[in-house]
Amino acid sequence: MAGPLHGIRIIDMTSVAMGPYATQILGDMGAEVMKIESPEGDVFRSTAPAVNAGMGPAYLNLNRNKQSITLDLKTAADRERLLALIDTADVFISNVRPRALARLGLDAATLCARNPRLVHCAAVGFGQDGPYAARPAFDDIIQAMSGLADLQGRHTGAPTYVNTILADKVAGLTLAYAIPMALYERERSGQGQAIEVPMFETLVSFLLVEHLGGHTFEPPQGPMGYGRVLSAQRRPYRTRDGYLGLLPYTDAQWRRFFALAQRDDLARDPRYIDAAARARHFDALYGDLADIVAVRPTDEWLALLADADIPHARVNTPEALFEDPHLQATGFFRRMEHPTEGSVVATAIPVRFSRTPGDIRGLAPRQDADRYILDTAR
Repeated sequence: MAGPLHGIRIIDMTSVAMGPYATQILGDMGAEVMKIESPEGDVFRSTAPAVNAGMGPAYLNLNRNKQSITLDLKTAADRERLLALIDTADVFISNVRPRALARLGLDAATLCARNPRLVHCAAVGFGQDGPYAARPAFDDIIQAMSGLADLQGRHTGAPTYVNTILADKVAGLTLAYAIPMALYERERSGQGQAIEVPMFETLVSFLLVEHLGGHTFEPPQGPMGYGRVLSAQRRPYRTRDGYLGLLPYTDAQWRRFFALAQRDDLARDPRYIDAAARARHFDALYGDLADIVAVRPTDEWLALLADADIPHARVNTPEALFEDPHLQATGFFRRMEHPTEGSVVATAIPVRFSRTPGDIRGLAPRQDADRYILDTAR
């Protein structure tokens, strides 16, 4: 059964993570994605470890459901080949810096004049109407500039990065929802348009949902930051023999937790009596929570908390996810045969459609697998 984006053709001139993550999501949902690579290839092909050169795990995990077409855009012949493909496309997406893209004649004005129904999407580091427009950007740089590294390091005394390429993936998700929105609008207007998704502004917007805090108001009514998540005591809690993720949240959940912990004194404590009071005393509350959790082993807590219907979880390692009973039951990890890399593990498509589900139709291609696939017939 065809996915919801079946019949949409995407010319994908992106590399590394932000753009490829977006186009993989769209490809999973049925779009035809043609990945345009330079002769040097996507730099993420070189991530380690690898069975064969140019087929590293990060590349494999970001480029399924795509074809790879190698073009040298320094040559007039290959530029013409690319333009022929774009003339047949619904979407063109690139993370080449806009000035370089314009020099190649691949800017929005030029391409949309050729193909008025084209959705032209620029995956950029910074909005092009600001002073940072020409700067290069990578995930670490955006984590640093956006305030994320500072927030992560508040309790250690030094800024630190999140242990995932969060800026790339948040921006990629933003691309993945922006493009279908433009395609939906095109169904009404008949016209394509240009989209710009900047990493910096996207991550700042993402962070400030809760951390704009008191500066939401003019004049400010308090400091920036969401106190609960910035508490030095917010962390997985040590049990007698391990660690536990635990978050009583509502008034009722906190009452049940204090009851099973036999801490009626805390249930009556005016600092914790309701959500408004707890919001002013998160450090103390989470400190008391840590002391309570430490007295019992993990399995005992898991049973007690399940019976009391209080949000909780064992702290998993990434390796333990392969044994997680829920992920096993839903078939989340799929063992598949790659034509050149042998047996590989792929994660399932997390979004489910009742009538038009997505599918993994093909695994990430070798760079030379689809060289010069230039049949422009739809």
